[in-house]
Amino acid sequence: MSQKKIFLALIAISTVSFLLHHGGHLNLTLEAFWFGCPISMASSTRGSGGPSAKHTSVAFLKTHKTASSTVQNILFRFAERNNLTVALPITTCDHQFCYPRPFSAHFVHPHTTPPDIITSHLRFSRTELRRLMPNSTIYITILREPGAMFESLFTYFNQYCLSFKRVPNGSLETFLDHPWSYYRPEEKDSMYARNTLTFDLGGDKDRPSSEAPAYARRFATEMERVFSLVMIAEYFDESLVLLRRLLSWDLNDVLYVSLNMRTPDSKSRLSSENTAKIRAWNAIDSILYDYFNASLWRQLRELGLSCVKREVQLLRQFRDRLVHRCFGGHLPPLRSAAQIMNKELRPWQPSAKVAIVGYDLPVNMTQKGRVPPPDECLKMIMPEVQYTRLLLRSESLRYRKRFPLRSSQQTSRTVGQARAHKESRSLNPQTSKTMSQSTKGALRLSQSPV
Repeated sequence: MSQKKIFLALIAISTVSFLLHHGGHLNLTLEAFWFGCPISMASSTRGSGGPSAKHTSVAFLKTHKTASSTVQNILFRFAERNNLTVALPITTCDHQFCYPRPFSAHFVHPHTTPPDIITSHLRFSRTELRRLMPNSTIYITILREPGAMFESLFTYFNQYCLSFKRVPNGSLETFLDHPWSYYRPEEKDSMYARNTLTFDLGGDKDRPSSEAPAYARRFATEMERVFSLVMIAEYFDESLVLLRRLLSWDLNDVLYVSLNMRTPDSKSRLSSENTAKIRAWNAIDSILYDYFNASLWRQLRELGLSCVKREVQLLRQFRDRLVHRCFGGHLPPLRSAAQIMNKELRPWQPSAKVAIVGYDLPVNMTQKGRVPPPDECLKMIMPEVQYTRLLLRSESLRYRKRFPLRSSQQTSRTVGQARAHKESRSLNPQTSKTMSQSTKGALRLSQSPV
């Protein structure tokens, strides 16, 4: 071998060794080196010659029954690893931003501002989110095929949504035969019964049928101007390839396990006839889904389908390695909530008729003397409600350390408001039930351990 070839070989080995031993975006560079793929959508859009810094301002519109809880978990963990602030709801909104009311910046807990990331359920309001989030924020969301999504909605919210609850025997087929016999547009929780995606995006779920196609196309075009990426649940891993390139993240940043799943026996098989009925009933959602499904595949083809396939394989290999490191080789077993010993891992159950399964730690990890899995591993399988509460506690502690004076002023103000209301009630008994919801919420926040 000539000296020149030896020299080039040494340079190549040194370069690969350097990339392997450095984290961050060199991970992206190494993958591009092997795949021959563009490094990131963000950097190519800006015309940059190399990988850019990780993008940390993200607004994820969490839609219903679309695998959005899994995306939210990815974002929660990324925020914690990178010391970012996640916008979380005030206590009176529970773990959602007072959904189904249109989002307002007033629904955000003051201890979680100014935020870098927002990802809990909300009804989209571009104006309010722009008030809250940095100008550099990238907006993303996720959609699901309307037939499968509506079947999931019907089962999940059967005991809450009156449009579903009044259907004899809880039959999806009966509802689809005569939906207007059960559906009331202005009724509480009616957004789960028709064009839920459109509603979540801030649109008009009840646009007349004659106007629906034209309205849906205009609405899709409008949403495309807002959202840099619309993920598709049926192509989740492919969507993650685009997501992590858009944000200049590493593969390690988008590893996941699926969350908030139903048991197989609670799922109904849809006939082609019923699928067609669902798509007709949810006509606006159907047009939105078809529009953004086509958009997703255009982006994937631009990246190169062979490149995407290789990266999806690598993503799954990385995920398997993480599961092996976290849980000793296999994903923790799926269990019903009642069977899960650790209450922090028990998923919320919508009703006795629907079982949402979660992950239980293997027996050999719960025995006395065993070292528990790392915190990052537990959070990867932690349900949304518990993770939200945990984040709020940590965000509030950090806020109080940063702004001790501001925190004490807030506490004094809310306690004073409560005292004033109490005195007014003693003077006028008729006002005993008129304490405003906002004051109650503020008092809870000031006295809460978080």
